[in-house]
Amino acid sequence: MATQSLNKGDVLVQVPTDIALSAQTPTDDNSKLTALFSNDKKLYTESPWWVQLSLQLVALDLNLIPKNGDKKSADIFTVDSRPWLEALPRTFSTPFHWSESAVSELQYSFLRQSVASQQTVWKNEYDKIMSSQNAFSNNKDFTFEKFVWGCECARSRAFSGSYSGSAFNPAPYAFTLLLITIYVGLNLGTLEQAANGAAVVVCGSIFKDFVFPKIFSSRKYVICPYIDMANHVGVSESGDVAFEYFSDSYSLSVSSDNPIPENNELMITYGPRSNDQLLQYYGFVEKDNAHDVYVMPPLRNWDIAKLEDACGRTFSTGRLQKLERAGLLGLVSLSPDEESNNGSGAAANAAGGVVISRAGGIDPAVIQALRALVSTDAEWEASGEAVGNFAADMSGGEANERAAKMAAKAAIEMELLGKPTSIEEDEQLLKTAKVAKSIDMQEEEFLAIQFRLEKKKLLQEIIDSM
Repeated sequence: MATQSLNKGDVLVQVPTDIALSAQTPTDDNSKLTALFSNDKKLYTESPWWVQLSLQLVALDLNLIPKNGDKKSADIFTVDSRPWLEALPRTFSTPFHWSESAVSELQYSFLRQSVASQQTVWKNEYDKIMSSQNAFSNNKDFTFEKFVWGCECARSRAFSGSYSGSAFNPAPYAFTLLLITIYVGLNLGTLEQAANGAAVVVCGSIFKDFVFPKIFSSRKYVICPYIDMANHVGVSESGDVAFEYFSDSYSLSVSSDNPIPENNELMITYGPRSNDQLLQYYGFVEKDNAHDVYVMPPLRNWDIAKLEDACGRTFSTGRLQKLERAGLLGLVSLSPDEESNNGSGAAANAAGGVVISRAGGIDPAVIQALRALVSTDAEWEASGEAVGNFAADMSGGEANERAAKMAAKAAIEMELLGKPTSIEEDEQLLKTAKVAKSIDMQEEEFLAIQFRLEKKKLLQEIIDSM
């Protein structure tokens, strides 16, 4: 909250990096944490980033870190972390904690299966830790609930970036300057030779901090106390979080052209995340989310007979076999991979479901598959009998394009009409709940209605656009 008017570029919060928790992929050798896994350090270093951050939070919360010197409390930080830890939420309203019946009220099979996968993955990670002799498995307070608390905090409060080098360190440059002075002063060589040596030092530093992390796909995940309290505002964010290379810190500054008046909140964006991710890991739904997606079942699960009726064509069995070999029908079952659902705005889609986005409409690969599927024998022969030749708009001709779009539209309409409640019914439910401020409606029920309404609105928008 701004205590005075702030303009673009003004810094509201600046936090030294040694206060932050971090995990780096592909491996992160955090000496204080790996010391707690003396019998199996790989168990920590090879764990997913959110497991590593969860264990760091739990270690702080349970005082598992060995005390250093005369420090009054065990801590990863150079300062006391207890005030910040006590400010963290202790309960979460994410679907992970909902009953099966509550999750079914989402009316969205993809997220229902994604949550089930998440519950399985998190339990497996906890069981791996408990099956090994370490400081966590030997502590009776390290329950599954405590581990989940750490995971929830990590997934909802961490931010990430490809930068994983160190902050600016003036020592090598000062030492290089001293050597150049001696080198030139004692006539040991020319100024040009000394400059070449200095250039090697500068280039080495750039490669270490910026180039090598890119080459080796290093990624750093950080929970930065105090900055992690900033709320999400979607695409029109008013604040920006950045790593300050020269001051070795993280900052939250004003990025909006409009000033932030006194006593107003400075908000940030959590990234281009769909409502799937926002609800699953953050516990809220964003209205009219520009990055929202809808993941329908893969093509192999669509009702072919109804699609044939919709576009007035009969689909060739041979064409289906071609799509199968091209991998365009999706897997036999839709089983989302919880691990891959953490970065981009689109929901994870390891099983090849049909992705529809507010920004881009239907996945172009699906339209390509439909062009091939609805093609007549003449259109198929004209394409050279290759699915790849249907990639471009109108590649199968005007009639083929129209038939493909009609099939796609029919599939989306069936998906929308198959919901237990309509858009109008959900809107009325929310309106009634807000007016009456009903105490009978649980938070999870309210969130489920919000979520499914946004999904239906997205489907209707795509239908209208077609």
